[in-house]
Amino acid sequence: MKLKALMQKEFRRFFGDPKLIITLILPGILIYFIYSLMGGLIWDRPVSHDYNVLVYGESTAVESLMQSSFGEDLTLTRTDDKDAAVEEVKSGNITALISFSENFDEEVASYDPQSGLPAPQVEIFYRSADDASSSFYTAATALLSAYEGSISNCFDVNLGDTQYDFSSTSEVIMTVLGGLLPFLVVTLIFSSCMSITLESVAGEKERGTLATILVTSAKRSDIALGKVIPLSCIAAIGALSSFLGIALSMPQLMGLDMGGMLVEYAFGDYLLLLGLIVSIVPLIVSIMTAISTYAKSVKEASSFSGVIMIVVMVLSLVSTFVASLGDWVCCIPVLGTVVAVQRILEGGAALLVGLVAIAVNLVVTALFILLTAKMLSSERIMFGK
Repeated sequence: MKLKALMQKEFRRFFGDPKLIITLILPGILIYFIYSLMGGLIWDRPVSHDYNVLVYGESTAVESLMQSSFGEDLTLTRTDDKDAAVEEVKSGNITALISFSENFDEEVASYDPQSGLPAPQVEIFYRSADDASSSFYTAATALLSAYEGSISNCFDVNLGDTQYDFSSTSEVIMTVLGGLLPFLVVTLIFSSCMSITLESVAGEKERGTLATILVTSAKRSDIALGKVIPLSCIAAIGALSSFLGIALSMPQLMGLDMGGMLVEYAFGDYLLLLGLIVSIVPLIVSIMTAISTYAKSVKEASSFSGVIMIVVMVLSLVSTFVASLGDWVCCIPVLGTVVAVQRILEGGAALLVGLVAIAVNLVVTALFILLTAKMLSSERIMFGK
C-alpha cells in the first residue's frame, strides 16, 4: 500500500502541474510542425536554376534530347573556341560546356563496341561548388547514361584524363564547412550558455539569496543586466574556444592545408564572423536568464530549456537543407545568424545579412532583459504569491 500511495502521489504531482505536462508534449509538437515546414520548403519549392550551357562540336540527337528534357530552363549556345569556353566555365560566367568529338552522331551510328577502338566522346566541363553547374552535370550525365544504354554503349562521357570539374578543393571544402559549421557553432554556444545560466536565478530562488537582493534599492533592470553581461562574457569564452577548435581542425580533417584554407577568407569575413558569435551569445544568455527567472527551480528551468534547445537546433539546421531561403531570414533571431555564418564560410556576400542579424540579436537581447526585469518585479513569479 505504501508503494501504491507513493506512486499515486508522484502521478498527482506531475499531472497536477500543467507546466510539466506542456514541457513533456511540446517538443513533439514543435518537431512535427517545424519538420513539416522544412519538408514543404524542401520538396515543394520549384526548380529555379537557369542553365546557360555552351556547346562545342555538334550532336543533333543529344542536343534535342537535352532540350526536351530541360525545357526552357536550358539555353544551348554553340561555340567554336573550346579553350575560351573552358575559361568561361572556370570563371563561373556560364553553367557548363558540352564538347562532342568530331562527327559525333555519325561515329555513334557506325561504332561497334566489339571493335576495341576508342568510342566517340562527350565531355562536360562544370564546377561542383556551384549549385546550378553541379545540378546540370548530375542531370545531364544521368540523361546521357540512359541514352548510352539505349544505343548499346556507343559513346563515353568524361572518360579521358582531362580535368572536367573546375571547382578547387578549397571551394568544395568551403561549401562543406558552410553546411556543417553553423549548426555546430550554434549548438556549442547554446550548450555553453545553458550550462552556466540556468542556475543563475532559479538557483538563487532555491537558496533564498535572491530575496535578499530584491529587498535592496537595486533596480530590477540592473539586476537583470548584472546577470546577463557577466554570464555572456563567460559563455563567449567557452563558445569561442569550441568554435576555434572546430574551425582550425576541420580543414585538416578534410585533408586541406590550414594555410591554404585561411587565405580563402578576407579579414572582414573574420570580423563579421566574430561579431555574429559575440551577438548571439547574449541573446541566448538573456533567453535562458528569462527562463531561469520564470522557473521555480533549477529542475523546472532545465525542462523548459530542453524545448528551447530543440527550437534553436532546428533553426540552425534549416539553412543547411533549404537553399531557397532569401535575405528576409536575417530578421529571424538565431536563423539569421546561421544563414550569415553559412554565407561567410561558403565565400558568398554576407555583409548586409550579417549586420542585420547582429542588430536583430542585440534588439531581441534587450527585449528579453526587459522581460527579465519585469518578472523580477513580480511577487507572484519571485515568491509564488
